[in-house]
Amino acid sequence: MITITDTIAKLSNFIALSEEKAKNQCKEHGLTETQMHYLEKIADLDNPTVTELSRELKLSKPTVTVTVDRLVEKGFVNRVRSDRDRRSAHLHLTERGAELNATHDIAHIAIAKHIARKVTNSELEEFIRIVGKIVD
Repeated sequence: MITITDTIAKLSNFIALSEEKAKNQCKEHGLTETQMHYLEKIADLDNPTVTELSRELKLSKPTVTVTVDRLVEKGFVNRVRSDRDRRSAHLHLTERGAELNATHDIAHIAIAKHIARKVTNSELEEFIRIVGKIVD
């Protein structure tokens, strides 16, 4: 009998293999996986402040600031002063950052397409519901 642990191990391995190409691209650009994750979150949150990003990542502002500073230095992120509050800045992906993030998204899309090909629409809806329940 296959256990949930076995299933999670297989799924984890499948995802790791699928993301290998994206990880290699991170390395080619001198980024860590953590920094790549920050680029994803900045894009997902549509130009957040450091405070908003730290809240989403559930990390302290100083920790997030250090990583954001590195992304700015490497040319993947810009800080843009807020029109409403000159004391705060919004994080924007540069063209280079947006291109790399789009490339990384391709790995996620490939995983999603693979899953969608293997199951029915109702199973896919159930999968989304269950995974959402687990991770939220």
